[in-house]
Amino acid sequence: MENTTYDKLISLLDEHGASYRLIDHPAEGRTDIVSPMRGNEVGHAAKCMVLMVKQGKKVTRYVLAVVPGDRKVDLAAVRALLDGTYISFANAETAERLSGCVAGTILPFSFDPALQLIVDPGIRDIEELYFNAARLDRSVALRTADYLAIAQPRFERISQPATD
Repeated sequence: MENTTYDKLISLLDEHGASYRLIDHPAEGRTDIVSPMRGNEVGHAAKCMVLMVKQGKKVTRYVLAVVPGDRKVDLAAVRALLDGTYISFANAETAERLSGCVAGTILPFSFDPALQLIVDPGIRDIEELYFNAARLDRSVALRTADYLAIAQPRFERISQPATD
């Protein structure tokens, strides 16, 4: 599963002439642990989460929420944006099916029309964005301007300070 998504990512970046580099590292998908391995500040990582939003009893939507790595997704904000009646993180099987990535390697790009991309505006303040490349052992450092031009995301305030 992950290699085809990895190949899609590299093709997409090359097709758009994006400025990026690949970083190999020990297999790790948690932002706070992998960031020092890649040599980036945690806040310069793209933390990507697949969310399930229920709109009443019959409609379920999925969101790919992307926030700076030193913040966390504000579930209440996403629920309110989509007039949801319930929100949660999607289960691993659904997240992997929609993103084409195993947990910990979800890209800040959506290749599935059923997965709506919403990006926190804080991402714009990062010059170079770091994220796992649909693999636990390889990451991408991508110029944020290129990411935004390619992904053309919807911007909404969907993060809050992480409390550890």
